[in-house]
Amino acid sequence: MKKYWFRIFMVLAMVFMAACSSDTDDASGKGASADKDTSAAVESADEANDDSTEPTDGVDEKKLEELLAQFPEQKPERIITTSVPIAEMLDILGVDPVGVPTSTNPLPKNFEAIDQIGSPMQPDLEVVTSLDPDLILGAESLKSTLDENLDGIDLDPTYLPTDSFNDLKLSFQALGTYFEKEEEMNAKLKSIAEKEQELAERGKDKELPSVMLVIGTADSFMVMSEKSYLGSLIDTLGAENIAASALNATETYSPINMEDVVVADPDIILVLASGDHGASEDMFKKEVENNDTWTKLSAYKNDQIHILDYEVFGVTSIQHVEKALTGIADYFFE
Repeated sequence: MKKYWFRIFMVLAMVFMAACSSDTDDASGKGASADKDTSAAVESADEANDDSTEPTDGVDEKKLEELLAQFPEQKPERIITTSVPIAEMLDILGVDPVGVPTSTNPLPKNFEAIDQIGSPMQPDLEVVTSLDPDLILGAESLKSTLDENLDGIDLDPTYLPTDSFNDLKLSFQALGTYFEKEEEMNAKLKSIAEKEQELAERGKDKELPSVMLVIGTADSFMVMSEKSYLGSLIDTLGAENIAASALNATETYSPINMEDVVVADPDIILVLASGDHGASEDMFKKEVENNDTWTKLSAYKNDQIHILDYEVFGVTSIQHVEKALTGIADYFFE
């Protein structure tokens, strides 16, 4: 009940702030858009409160409003995205772009015939221009690179965060609200929320393991913090990621100090390895063979070192996040 009244307070605060800032927004040509977006957010929140599982729980409302403020007032007709995760969101919402990125990561099957514009980091400016877009959607983490590569286009891209589990939910809600696709948006967010509830119930009264997350590059293996996509899934399930608790890792990816790892002695080690994106499973096996320190760890002795599929656990994907959460929970609760 307390959470319900808090959500009502937040919605009223959003409406009040939108009203107070309308004069300023009108001067920049975005006032009508802000009012419309706020109304959509209110309707979305009201719909969510009609059910015991609220699909928008955990969404940063302030950040949501900041994302919505980027979008043009007039609804676009020709949309390009430079991001595979965003392309996936558009597909779920039933919004068809005219251009999608060229990537080794799979695009939605519905978009296979759509023009490809080049890599997410360096799209082909000539192709982008020829498609005459009125909205370009990119990943927030690549903003500086994309701004430089798209410098010749007279159109400011809209950037959405896609790095973590919460980023995916936030950006998906921003897109669903802006394109007025609340039904499709809430259906997917509700499904995810129900999966989170299911796994929380499954782990109730169980002691969660300590975990080390490892990713392979072409040259070495590194430990992943909670800032990584996989790390955000571990954090969602409530397990201890030793990158923060024992290894004092401050970056998303940090070199492995095996002496510290031995002291921390994680219960489970999850290794993200892919030949297409760096190190392969065979390379990790050779790493263990060449460094017998790995064999001293409890995870090794208890056969709790698991190689993860990069396509499921290494790529931010709102379509497959439920599968990823379930897969990790299986290791925790088996």
